[in-house]
Amino acid sequence: MNSPFAISICAILAFGLLGLPIGYAMIAGSILYLLLANLDLGTSAEQILNGLYNSYVLLAVPLFLFSAELMNVSKMTDHLLRFCDMLVGRFRGGLGHINIAQSIIFAGMSGSAIADLAATGRISIDMMTRNGRYPLSYAAAITAASAVIGPIIPPSIPMVLYALVSDASVGYLFLGGVVPGLLMAIAQMGINTLMAHRHNFPVEEPIPVREWPGITATAMPALLMPVILLGGIYSGIMTPTEAAAVAAAYAFLVAVLWYRNISARDTYLAVLNSARSTASIGMLIAGALVFNYVVTIEQIPLTVKGLLAGYDLSASMFLVWVNVILLVLGCLLEGSTIILVILPIFIPTAKALGIDLVHFGVLAVFNIMIGLITPPYGLLLFIISAISGAPLRTIIRDTMPFVWAMIIALAIITFVPESVLWLPRLLGYKG
Repeated sequence: MNSPFAISICAILAFGLLGLPIGYAMIAGSILYLLLANLDLGTSAEQILNGLYNSYVLLAVPLFLFSAELMNVSKMTDHLLRFCDMLVGRFRGGLGHINIAQSIIFAGMSGSAIADLAATGRISIDMMTRNGRYPLSYAAAITAASAVIGPIIPPSIPMVLYALVSDASVGYLFLGGVVPGLLMAIAQMGINTLMAHRHNFPVEEPIPVREWPGITATAMPALLMPVILLGGIYSGIMTPTEAAAVAAAYAFLVAVLWYRNISARDTYLAVLNSARSTASIGMLIAGALVFNYVVTIEQIPLTVKGLLAGYDLSASMFLVWVNVILLVLGCLLEGSTIILVILPIFIPTAKALGIDLVHFGVLAVFNIMIGLITPPYGLLLFIISAISGAPLRTIIRDTMPFVWAMIIALAIITFVPESVLWLPRLLGYKG
């Protein structure tokens, strides 16, 4: 307990329990470690500056956040919901399917579960609970569950952060998330269908076919964004970071020139909100960069690697244990913290066992997304409770079937690596 590292960990936990944001807590605890270990305190600033300066890919984070804010204020999500209603609204439990379908489409634009929930949460819940068609808690539960699809299907802010700590290709990580994201959506739709028949949820009136062209045309600018982004990335025209800039510019131009419903004040608020979110993530990254330096000095990754080697784990068993650990940590910690602080400890072992880092990254992000809706501290549970006004305990009750379905999907991508790697390899990945 007298070691500088143990004192540093205790300090970070204490600061966190006292309410200090985790980024600041990690910086303070790491500086305390450097002080106790008689190391140069300027190292903390050096690690932050070098880490941020050399990480061009991090520019994608504020740009994707800004594009999501623009889509929110321009009401682009309303047109997406109408388009999804046209596709799947006619089936039993149709409004639940619409909720999931719009998350699949919105996933191709924002890269953030919180952005997805903030953009469509209130609209989706109001739509489902109007005239008492669905219980409030169920509407809130499926809205939170579908929001976690966002960071699996590209683009994905968590995958950008994972690329920062693993040196894996962001483009191939994005590709690797397509099939798992669709698998997650299918699992959720399966649960929604089961619940719809069990509770006799209503069937929505089909939209007449004559209205389909108009609805599609109105939603087309929003539907084209994922095509433009992913087409630009995988054709080699632009990098993922440049694609994020194109996403922000495209969302702004569509709002101004096509929908014509965004004012100067709306644009200012979008900039302000995305700047606040970026600052929050930036402080977390800064704290993680300093703390990861401390972890490296203490040779924690090598210690963990040696410990696991002593158990003679196979690659499959290692992934099972990583799944268990990440699912538990996901209930307690914020996702970016897990990616930036915990995953670097496991990455050397994954490499040593011959596990592909694209497969490992998608698997880790999938785990972390499940943690966002897992009690007791799933972040999206608290957000959706505040948005909907439904009691947290009833939201948790209605969310758990979706959690179990997603864990089954997680098992599939764990033991069938090709479910992640098939598409990247089809487009040139040699891993």
